[in-house]
Amino acid sequence: QVQLVESGGGLVQPGGSLRLSCTASPINLDYYAIGWFRQAPGKEREGLVCIDNNDRDTYFADSVKGRFTISRDNAQNTVYLQMNSLKPEDTAVYYCAARRPAFGSWSYCAPDVEGYNYWGQGTQVTVSS
Repeated sequence: QVQLVESGGGLVQPGGSLRLSCTASPINLDYYAIGWFRQAPGKEREGLVCIDNNDRDTYFADSVKGRFTISRDNAQNTVYLQMNSLKPEDTAVYYCAARRPAFGSWSYCAPDVEGYNYWGQGTQVTVSS
């Protein structure tokens, strides 16, 4: 059974930084497009950042552009979400998700919740003074 696990969430002051990690078993994340999503209480899950499995295409929601970055460490089978200049409105549960290849070996990047096959359980990020 495929499992994705997020870690690195917590409480941070406004302006601070956090790095979230997404690991998986037994799949190799480098074959998958990876997306990061978040869901705040009473709101729909929104796509924030994604990267395709060729590491050529990325997407950043306007709300996080210039503040969040995504990277892979294939040796560790981990994808990271670096979050800087955090704001109170970034408070939410953050999820990583993996999309299987749909076009040959290519798995594309897109912020659609419905298109991802595997999801983690989420990690809470709270930005507050």
